[in-house]
Amino acid sequence: MEAPITKSPDIMGGTACLTGTRVPFQTLLDYLEGGDSLEVFLADFPTVSRDLAVAALQQAGDLAQAHARVA
Repeated sequence: MEAPITKSPDIMGGTACLTGTRVPFQTLLDYLEGGDSLEVFLADFPTVSRDLAVAALQQAGDLAQAHARVA
């Protein structure tokens, strides 16, 4: 599977989007932060598959762990 989050200057002005869509990754985070379930997000954005959303969240988690500082 290709990277689930991509940026292109031709799509949404270079905003990080879920690959193959025009849905910003931040929108997924905003839904979850706001208390909505993944199911609600997927219903509102039918161009995003569950597998893509989960892979994007996993990629973000992996990056966060890789850049975390030791306390």
